[in-house]
Amino acid sequence: MKYLNSRSEIIKNFLPSWFASVMGTGILAIVTMFYSKYIPFFKNLAFFLFYFNLILFFVLLIPWTLRWFLYPKDALADLKHPVLSNFYPTVSVGMLVIAAGFVAIVKNLFLAEIFWSMGAVITFIFGIIIPYNSFLNENIKLDHINPGWFIPPVGLIVIPIAGAKIAAIHNGVYGEFLDIINFISWGSGFFLYLALLAVSVYRLILHTPMPSALVPTIWINLGPIGAGSVALLNIALFFKGLTYKTAINFFGFLFWGFGIWWLIISIVLTCHYIKKLKLEYAMAWWAFTFPLGAFVAATHNIGKIFHLIAMDYIGLMLYFLLFFLWAVTLIKTISYTINGKIFIR
Repeated sequence: MKYLNSRSEIIKNFLPSWFASVMGTGILAIVTMFYSKYIPFFKNLAFFLFYFNLILFFVLLIPWTLRWFLYPKDALADLKHPVLSNFYPTVSVGMLVIAAGFVAIVKNLFLAEIFWSMGAVITFIFGIIIPYNSFLNENIKLDHINPGWFIPPVGLIVIPIAGAKIAAIHNGVYGEFLDIINFISWGSGFFLYLALLAVSVYRLILHTPMPSALVPTIWINLGPIGAGSVALLNIALFFKGLTYKTAINFFGFLFWGFGIWWLIISIVLTCHYIKKLKLEYAMAWWAFTFPLGAFVAATHNIGKIFHLIAMDYIGLMLYFLLFFLWAVTLIKTISYTINGKIFIR
């Protein structure tokens, strides 16, 4: 068994995927606020989760930043790694989720715009660097392909979720510029997702099963589906230049429908892997949270727009599944953090 030799290894081995916990906790806070109309206690819970997540973000930012200064070779090696590199955008997507929380929970558009602006810029940077490195990497094999590759396009798709509302409060050229950014980000993220979806399904069908540590990444596909639907609905709601908003909402509904199929596949495949393999804890477990949370948010918003009460019943059932997965993952993460196992590579 490996042991943590020194505290410095915490920074040296700090995984770029840590901010997936910020993404998962942030989306849980948002959907908790959505369903507070049915369960009033959820409103206080949503505020608690939001501020807890805000603190978590800044705490994690310390070792993440120190690693670039103290161990730049290790940080750069992860950025060029065919698997780990795709988790780097979680830091910026976490900022975008926090921005959405400032919009939906705290109602503070000033702070929302600060987090959104920084998150959008960093997401765009990672959205170029990571595919660029992959295109030039001659050592990538079929074994490296997994749904974690969806994270860079997910980040781009998430930008309009808070971005559409932020653009709507600005007039003139600046507001138009923000609208253009939202369309560029959703369009580039969506079509990049479609390309990677084909590659990922090809790997699932024609290659050996993924290692148990990457099994939770199967759920990541719900991220672009859920976030993509919410982003489309927000663009249709806030963009002043749209005439055929119903058509965009309808496509968002269809996109959501694909998510139901993938949710069932994710559950079935996860149960299969648990039965056949030992599903040991890894940071990849946070992949159970944000993608499902984004899909829960899409379920609620679609039900609201199309006046379908049944959608909220579906959303509530998925919400409790989300809360259970989040709680189990959080407890496991705290346990492995205390004993230091999570920092051992």
